[in-house]
Amino acid sequence: MPQIDSIKNAYANGSYISEIARDLGYDRKTVRKYLEAQDFTEKMPLKKERVSILDPYKALINRWLSDDRNSWHKQRHTAKRIYDRLLQETDYQGSYPTVQRYVKAWRRKHHEGTTFLELHWYPGQAQADFGQADFLVSGKLERLHYLTLSFPYSNQAYVQVFRGETAECACQGLLDIFYHIGAIPLVIVFDNAAGVGVRIENVMREADLFRRFRLHHGFKIRFCNPNSGHEKGHVENKVGYIRRNLFVPVRELEDLVSFNRELLHECESQGQDRHYKKSKLVLELFDEDRDAMRELPAARFDVVRYETRQADNYGKICLDGKHYYSSCPELRQEEILVGIRAHMVELFDTNGRSVASHERRFGNQRTDSTDHYTTLLQLVRAPNAWRNSGLREHMPSSVRDRLDDLDAVELKRALRVLLQLSERYSKEISLQALLRSLDEGNGGYATASLYAAQILDSGIEGGRESSSRIDLGVYDRFFLSRKAGA
Repeated sequence: MPQIDSIKNAYANGSYISEIARDLGYDRKTVRKYLEAQDFTEKMPLKKERVSILDPYKALINRWLSDDRNSWHKQRHTAKRIYDRLLQETDYQGSYPTVQRYVKAWRRKHHEGTTFLELHWYPGQAQADFGQADFLVSGKLERLHYLTLSFPYSNQAYVQVFRGETAECACQGLLDIFYHIGAIPLVIVFDNAAGVGVRIENVMREADLFRRFRLHHGFKIRFCNPNSGHEKGHVENKVGYIRRNLFVPVRELEDLVSFNRELLHECESQGQDRHYKKSKLVLELFDEDRDAMRELPAARFDVVRYETRQADNYGKICLDGKHYYSSCPELRQEEILVGIRAHMVELFDTNGRSVASHERRFGNQRTDSTDHYTTLLQLVRAPNAWRNSGLREHMPSSVRDRLDDLDAVELKRALRVLLQLSERYSKEISLQALLRSLDEGNGGYATASLYAAQILDSGIEGGRESSSRIDLGVYDRFFLSRKAGA
């Protein structure tokens, strides 16, 4: 990826293809190919070479050393203490001199200034940072992270909420904001955010996904100098403003994607405020911001990062050392390709066929995510495991109690019907149809399918209609669709 960056920068500065090929040592065909490339979405996983055995731990060491600035100078980390903590808290297997050299270089190069410069911001420039706030997610209080993209020239800002601060979250948040405003900032200033990049000594190393995202959209980036938060003071103020004005009282939500879509429109209300210095409406100033920005690319970037994992004996793979996701029992001990997104994790077999998808999990506690369909497939084969299954625990109490009352033969039949319904309908519709078929019909697939078709056609959300209100045309359409598909 860096060579593409170099080629595009040289071409943007007026160099010809032959000059770029000569100066950078590439074949002219290679230069032309990269200049014509538009889509930098990662196609499939590429293995990265480790430059230093300490590289994966430098962000953690940087945080420890940065936090020490707020501690008594006699009670700060020594290189030996950092080495001991790495051995105790991580899987680091390198030597002490490697850590000692890095800590010595870090302290020599990190010096704070005592004076600040008042920075001037032009139309089309932006700042980005994460904040945290509490939300009621499906009735449970959770502390979530929100990405704020602010425009200092106009004082406009947009926000998107996530469960983490990863490269996937940062890129997805920026992508959704770009397409909402219909333009791309010229420059975005970031803090040393964990997902976007990691500062190693004086060099900022971008996450591979974020580099692809930046190349795809063509904006430039700047990272704040260490301990220089004033360089992006506008977005830091906006992070607090958003928390106090949009997230008080505590907001309730069920689905993050839908909530984020509505949140973008809520952010537009700032446009009616007057700028604190320029005495013009923020909306008018933001029009100037937008006029200075770049156009959206022809192809929409797909925010996904791929990794390969080995499934365990249960067909599960592990991400981040503590979050487990189920695939298929047939894939136990097999290699599984994992597509990691901001909100979802999708599992593929070696042929690229999707086998399961899960809501992505974050946090420091172990989690186990089970795919509804694949678990049903296992339970149909072994219905006696129903009472101890994870799927039973996540079922609505009405479904759980109804299935618990069935004998072994009826339970196996009901699970098979639910499996068949799940191949065609959503989980919610399948459960509603199964309950109605058990209560009002014979519990078979034909009856349950008719109920599912009726629910889908009428938009009923679980309430039961009397027989006098049933639209018999639903049954005709169902049978016709079955006949056409035969």
